[in-house]
Amino acid sequence: MASLNKYNGAWNTSLAAHLFRRTTYGVSYETLKEYGSKSLDASLDVLFQPLGPPPPPLNLSFEDDPEVPIGVTWVDKGVSQNVNGYRTASLRGWSFELMLTGSLNIREKMTMFWHNHFVTSDINDPRYSYKYIELLRSNALGNFKQLTKDVTIDPAMLNYLNGRDNTKQAPNENYARELMELFTLGKGISAGPGDYTTYTEEDVKEVAKVLTGWVDVRANLPIRSQFNLVRHDTTTKKLSHRFNGVTINNAGAEEYKNLIDIIFQKEEVSLFIARKFYRWFLHYNIDDSIEKDIIIPLAKIIRDNNYEIAPALKTLLASEHFYDTCIIGGIIKNPIDFLLNPLNQFNVVYPSDPVLKYRVLGGLYQTTFAMQMGLYQAPSVAGWQAFYQTPSYYRLWLNATSLPTRKLYTDGVASTGLPFGTYRLQLNAINTLDKFPDPADTDKVIDEFSLILMSKPLAQNQITVLKGLLVAGTGANSWTTLYNIYKADPTNETKRAPIVNRLRALIVYMMRMPEYHLS
Repeated sequence: MASLNKYNGAWNTSLAAHLFRRTTYGVSYETLKEYGSKSLDASLDVLFQPLGPPPPPLNLSFEDDPEVPIGVTWVDKGVSQNVNGYRTASLRGWSFELMLTGSLNIREKMTMFWHNHFVTSDINDPRYSYKYIELLRSNALGNFKQLTKDVTIDPAMLNYLNGRDNTKQAPNENYARELMELFTLGKGISAGPGDYTTYTEEDVKEVAKVLTGWVDVRANLPIRSQFNLVRHDTTTKKLSHRFNGVTINNAGAEEYKNLIDIIFQKEEVSLFIARKFYRWFLHYNIDDSIEKDIIIPLAKIIRDNNYEIAPALKTLLASEHFYDTCIIGGIIKNPIDFLLNPLNQFNVVYPSDPVLKYRVLGGLYQTTFAMQMGLYQAPSVAGWQAFYQTPSYYRLWLNATSLPTRKLYTDGVASTGLPFGTYRLQLNAINTLDKFPDPADTDKVIDEFSLILMSKPLAQNQITVLKGLLVAGTGANSWTTLYNIYKADPTNETKRAPIVNRLRALIVYMMRMPEYHLS
């Protein structure tokens, strides 16, 4: 039976690997071993440790920005012609760098969660996107109610969902609808014309009036949101029977906060966000028993903590249910996980030249975009379909377009590398091999690489095939002999080459296996 009770079984590297796979963008073999020998509590403590704000993205090489010299940030500067292109590339590279360098913390995974929840997309000014993503990052483990208030008047959101066009003369209902349907309450079962159980069409109209008057300001820095009383509907708004007929009096710039406080009085908000946490971190299938034993008590924790989310997340990630065998390996990796995990797992070293490094990071962005998960480019306000589209959910990541791209990426990064000028993005498996407790033993080598790359134990026939790649048809002891020869003279390329080549064959094969797509 699924339970939120704390897991109290034996802790090991396999369970640590499961926890870190779901909460980070990959951790190194050394980290797995370190925390696998510690405890669940120690692992959660490091994942939830507070982090300071990261330094902002910079102008690394664009010489024609009159506002921003090379080496200086652009996020708080004005604009001129032809600068948004390099700034957008800088934002993307900076975002991927944070995911690749903040690996032993849940913050970046939660930032992505909120980006998929409070969606903005196709924002033409990268300064807006920076301000938006930093709002999500700074509140990644904070208060859901407060974040909802803040994102409601965020400049990027005012642009994306037409909040800046919402006036008393012409109310725009876009944000009002999504605030209830996608951001807080969820659309319940239809109870009649225009009645969705959690809210009604009449509520959409009244909420839109509450939200009138807010605009974004970019003409005079800093970029900000501003309340314009002349554009605000000052009448008294009356919500439907779904909100017990409550009225909202004119409160000017504070009125939207009063509205959100009213919405958050409804228990459905905690249930709605609890389900989204479950689908993000555990599995898409929420049946009656999961609803009863996991979602309802998790939602109560959220309410009891006044919508501070960290206590609920810690409870969920420490639960017996999170470590059920039916949960481990039950998610298909999304494209960003698929690309970034092995880079962190194998401690890839990036170019020291920041311009070349950002060229590599930009290449990763383009690859994830080709795999249908472009950062800052969600296809709709509902986010990426694989996180909500029934009945397929995560299976949508695997299709005729994405699968060949996944294979090209893993084949390249696991073998001779993906070229970026003079640099090759490449997994250096031999450096990881040397850290194994018994790298001369083929069984142990397969075990350790499986720990890194796979979420579930492999079948014996699969292990036999993988061992065959190490011995390469030359006898069971050939790997041991070759490894010992290499280890006695590790800088000798002639002695090193056979080990490197067999490791490449092994890792390429493992990353082609269907099981590799699972988390």
